[in-house]
Amino acid sequence: MPNLEQLTTPCLILDEARMTRNIRRLADKAAALGVTLRPHLKTAKSTEVARRVLTDGVGPATVSTLAEAEVFADAGVHDILYAVGITPQKLPRVLALRDRGCDLVILIDSIAQARSVAAAARAAGKPIPALIEIDSDGHRGGLRAGDTDLIEIGQLLHGSGAGLRGVMTHAGESYGVSGWAAHAEFAAKERDATVAAAQALRAAGLPCPVVSVGSTPTAHAAEDLAGVTELRAGVYMFFDLVMAGIGVCDTDDIALSVLTTVIGHQHDRGWVLVDAGWMAMSRDRGTSAQAVDQGYGIACDIEGKIYPDLIVRQANQEHGIIALRPGSSATLPDLPVGARLRILPNHACATAAQHGSYHVIPADGSAQLRQWHRFGGW
Repeated sequence: MPNLEQLTTPCLILDEARMTRNIRRLADKAAALGVTLRPHLKTAKSTEVARRVLTDGVGPATVSTLAEAEVFADAGVHDILYAVGITPQKLPRVLALRDRGCDLVILIDSIAQARSVAAAARAAGKPIPALIEIDSDGHRGGLRAGDTDLIEIGQLLHGSGAGLRGVMTHAGESYGVSGWAAHAEFAAKERDATVAAAQALRAAGLPCPVVSVGSTPTAHAAEDLAGVTELRAGVYMFFDLVMAGIGVCDTDDIALSVLTTVIGHQHDRGWVLVDAGWMAMSRDRGTSAQAVDQGYGIACDIEGKIYPDLIVRQANQEHGIIALRPGSSATLPDLPVGARLRILPNHACATAAQHGSYHVIPADGSAQLRQWHRFGGW
């Protein structure tokens, strides 16, 4: 594998060919469903990835922090949804981004938020367009489609000149079920909830041009998005073991891994010690509640081939303990000190957040690795 032996470990590896395949898969799906794809960039946090996943590299896009919105706006992305509920203190940054020519849209789900946005828009004499978050599955925030506050929020936004852009939902509970049929059911719930909310707003004489749905599981399983205008998803470009564990992808689709080096052994315990602990992998144990617990990640050889039943069983800050899965009859491979391994992560967002750059295996097969910067912060 080109240059992987020369890297300082632990570090983050991105397989560009797999990423490209994942990006095309969902783009084709959205096109077939007749909706706009609005990728979520919270996992990638990289302008290089954004150029490859966004239409013409400029949007539409979804972000989860204003820092993301600012970095991507600097890179030329001009159509951005900030998909976390707004606070009054953040509105000056929102206005500043809009003044720079970025069509930044915010998210609200309460009358208190709507009032603060309306007041800020009136004071500035400028629109601050918003989507109203709809609760389609009881996962987190949002209003039910029949909630009486829905119309009042719409009237506050529209009447103040802030701007009512539409409605959106995120079926986060879809991560807790497995299989295409279950995810398709959640996709239908997303569609039905947002379409009903849009119809209620329109019946009250309010505009609702955008009807936005999506999560990585539902985006891939959706069959009919009649009445929906756009589809969102984020981790799909990389995938991870949580997504594989609920049947959204295969392990062969996972584009992200952590390169690590063997630093020692506890032979009597069947342990292989590596230099990737939770600082490199994160503490995310998202597969622990699934049918197969993958520990802190699955171990692969330097080429990315999975070792049967070999997982990161324990993680300290800078030490990972690799061992066979409990009950396995597989043979522990010979992994001497200095051997290089790649670990597939439970949660790509959490693992990527531990690193400042991607070491990219080029899709064109060239021998030279590339390095793409990633950023953090709020």
